[in-house]
Amino acid sequence: MIISVNELKQMPEFADKSDAVLQRKLNAIESMIRAYTNNNFQNRRVRIEAPSSTVLLGVCQMMKVGDTVQITESINEGLYVISAVDTDNQTITLNKDLYQTEHNLITKVEYPDAIVEGVINLMIWDFQSRSKVGIQSETLSRHSVTYFAQDANNQVMGYPTTLLGFLKPYIKARF
Repeated sequence: MIISVNELKQMPEFADKSDAVLQRKLNAIESMIRAYTNNNFQNRRVRIEAPSSTVLLGVCQMMKVGDTVQITESINEGLYVISAVDTDNQTITLNKDLYQTEHNLITKVEYPDAIVEGVINLMIWDFQSRSKVGIQSETLSRHSVTYFAQDANNQVMGYPTTLLGFLKPYIKARF
C-alpha cells in the first residue's frame, strides 16, 4: 500500500470520503503505477521464504504491521499488507486469505516519497477534476464550453500526462 486510508483521511480533501472508495482507488492507482513503470518497488534485501497456512509461518525483523509485501513463486502471488506480527509464534498475518503451501517468497515493497506525493496528487485530481475531463474552457455568460481532444499525447491511463511526470525516474525498461 502506497499510503494508508487513515493517512489520507487526515487531509481535508478526503475527510468526507468513505474508506472503501478510498481503498479501491488507492489499489487501482498502485496497480496502474506498477504496470506503467514496470517497477515492483521491491526491497530485495528484506526478503524471507516461508510456508503458509492461513498465516505466514516465519518472521522477518524488518517487516512490521502496515508494511506492504509481495509474495512470488507461490499460488499466493500478489500484494498484501501485514496486519499482525506474532514473534512468539513466528507468524505473520496478512490482510487477505492465503492458500496453504510449502513455499512463498515474501519481499517487502517500499515506495519512495515522490511516489506517495504523486499518488496524493492523483487522488486529489480524481475527486476534484475527473468530472471536468475534456473541458478546455468554459464561459458563464451565454454559456460556452470548449472541449479538447483526449489522446495519447495528453493523457496516460486516464490521467493527464502532467500529473504522471513524477513516475519518469522510476520507469524500468521492458524486455
